[in-house]
Amino acid sequence: MGYLGNHLATIVTGVFAAILTALWPYFVDFAPILNFVFIMAVPITWFLTFTCWISQKSTDYMHKHAPSHSEKKSLSNSQTIQTTTNSQVNLLEIKQVQNELLLELNNVKESVKLKDSEIERLNQEISNLETLVQIESLKTELANLKMLASGKKTKSK
Repeated sequence: MGYLGNHLATIVTGVFAAILTALWPYFVDFAPILNFVFIMAVPITWFLTFTCWISQKSTDYMHKHAPSHSEKKSLSNSQTIQTTTNSQVNLLEIKQVQNELLLELNNVKESVKLKDSEIERLNQEISNLETLVQIESLKTELANLKMLASGKKTKSK
């Protein structure tokens, strides 16, 4: 955070606008062109002051409520987002889902000739299940493989 809470531009512009506003009555009768200059300059500087203030408020709001740069960087590096839910999944439920997914994978493996590396990757993901999001992601992937298998069966017939 800078000087004066990052409102230095607002304060400098505001002081300039206040000085112009204060000097205006003294220079009204001095020269007609100065009256025109003040008519133009005073509202513009007050508008600039307001613009600086509102933009700084917006920036402060965004920096308070947005994730920090290190959080963004860590999320993009790990490529995994773990969420917390109100309903906790216990270990027994995870083991049950793992067994179901392994059975489905074996069924799909028999019907579709998948690469061994793909099957090994899916087996590894199933054994590392920890969250509901991961479970749903694998279920979706297996459903897509089943659709692919059914599509290849109908084409081969």
